[in-house]
Amino acid sequence: MNAKTRYASRRTYLVPADLSELAGPISGVVELPIHLDWSEQRVYDLSDDSHVGLMYERVIREASHLDDLRAYLNHETLVRLWPHLYLPVQARNVWETRFRDLVRAA
Repeated sequence: MNAKTRYASRRTYLVPADLSELAGPISGVVELPIHLDWSEQRVYDLSDDSHVGLMYERVIREASHLDDLRAYLNHETLVRLWPHLYLPVQARNVWETRFRDLVRAA
């Protein structure tokens, strides 16, 4: 087992109790805080699905507080983009186990 696999199997991914908690923005421009995105480009234009998808992937992977998910993810947008998000298997499994809507979307 390599280091990346060991890390992924130990990583905890946060999941809200209900998708309705996800009331993040659906338009405009969002700048993620450094604890969620430490890349040079932390600004996402929500009118561009490729930007939104990348932002959602980063928030789901890096959220350390449920408030991160609530502030930056939107329920309807998440369900719409879910089949196209590139996520670690463990993250996808934990979200799909809790929310059958995401399995149906995929």
